Amino acid sequence: MDVRAQLVMVLNLDKCIGCHTCSLSCKNIWTDRQGAEYMWWNNLETKPGAGYPKQWEDQGKFKGGWVRENGTLKLRALGKLPTLLNIFFQPNMPRLDDYYEPFTHDYANLYRAAEDNDQPVADTISLVTGKKIDTIKGGPNWDDDLSGSSLYAAKDVNLEDRKILEEYDRLFMFYIPRLCNHCLNPACVAACPSRAIYKRGEDGVVLVDQEVCKGWRFCTSACPYKKVYYNWTSGKAEKCIFCYPRTETGQCNACAHSCTGRIRYLGVILYDAEQVEAGLNVEDRDLIAAHRSLILDPLDPRVLTSARANGIPEAWLTAAAKSPAYTLIKETGMALPLHPEFRTMPMAYYIPPLSPVLSSKTVSHELMAYEGIPSLETLRAPIGYLANLFSGGNQEVVAEVISKLIVLRKEMRRRTLGGEPDESVLGGVGLEPALVERLCRLFTNARYNERNVIPPQQREALEPERRKGGRGFGLAHTARGGL
Repeated sequence: MDVRAQLVMVLNLDKCIGCHTCSLSCKNIWTDRQGAEYMWWNNLETKPGAGYPKQWEDQGKFKGGWVRENGTLKLRALGKLPTLLNIFFQPNMPRLDDYYEPFTHDYANLYRAAEDNDQPVADTISLVTGKKIDTIKGGPNWDDDLSGSSLYAAKDVNLEDRKILEEYDRLFMFYIPRLCNHCLNPACVAACPSRAIYKRGEDGVVLVDQEVCKGWRFCTSACPYKKVYYNWTSGKAEKCIFCYPRTETGQCNACAHSCTGRIRYLGVILYDAEQVEAGLNVEDRDLIAAHRSLILDPLDPRVLTSARANGIPEAWLTAAAKSPAYTLIKETGMALPLHPEFRTMPMAYYIPPLSPVLSSKTVSHELMAYEGIPSLETLRAPIGYLANLFSGGNQEVVAEVISKLIVLRKEMRRRTLGGEPDESVLGGVGLEPALVERLCRLFTNARYNERNVIPPQQREALEPERRKGGRGFGLAHTARGGL
């Protein structure tokens, strides 16, 4: 058993209101400079929709992530020969049009324009070329709230039943914020020829060494989530750094700190690094079970002994025992990874959302019978669509999560009205009364320190000479010629 620690974020999509506050706070702090105008390390997408960059989920087009081949994992599009042939050109990388051409407006013209009979206007100016743009054709949230539009929703590769878009009473939408997943098996790290991208051993954050990066952009091609960007001014790759200057002092990420809906939870999980490869080399429908099996019980004495032997500090072990991420991912099984079939083992998890009910008399009568709380079969968002997003197509896993959300609401309604806990109903979905209370607390009025359990790094006490120059996957090894 090789126990490692990882900072994990869980996002409750049932609470996201689509306000983009997380995106703006991240943008203002990290990417407000030349060359990074089009970078949104955290962005918010409307689903169903094309996403950002457009159709990033279509790996037939972009060829990112890993695939199983003869019982082993390999990068979908990159090998020794393709790497050599494409070292100066990436054929599968998104174009600027797949993002958008960053722009500003000539506000100075509103003040400097000569007196005339016409009202002066602020023309749109490209931040890349400096030339005037006649028509804006895209933006980071261009399809915001347009999930019923055939222009955008029809391009969602996860939507199998496209007849939904033709029937008003079946239309649905929800928001999904995205950031770098800081995966356990990151394709960007494996694809980088210069070894500029590395995964930190102390918290699992994936970073880019700007001094080593050569700007070859293999990382952008290999990342199936397209969360590595190219700075066209510096010629370097850039990506989400999980706000490590904040987390190292015990503060949560800027996106989580500013979140209006309080949908984000941060915590430490312990996992067995020896089982990562085996956990990824399974069928798509078994990936969720494999993900969960890697996550270890922070109260298990054997786990704690192995963790201490690996140099994991006591503060981190204490935080792991209180982690909301462990509760939501492993204890209750409520949180699921985004597109586990990409086989990067992402460490950002999502709680699938509920949705409005289908419009019919039958459903209306059922809602009255259940005091306004619908059943699984009456929700608009198809289970198949959610399964394509969060479980590699395994509909049973998503149905279990949605059922738990529904039962949780019914149980809390019963308790609020003075009823006793119905353990038979809770047991049917694998919940216990104590877990119901903890979930209700997390989903409603949990305080800052309950939603974000982040131990400070205390880097000066973590054997700095052993960590200096380390490549992140093991503390006993060094990279690029040692210390």
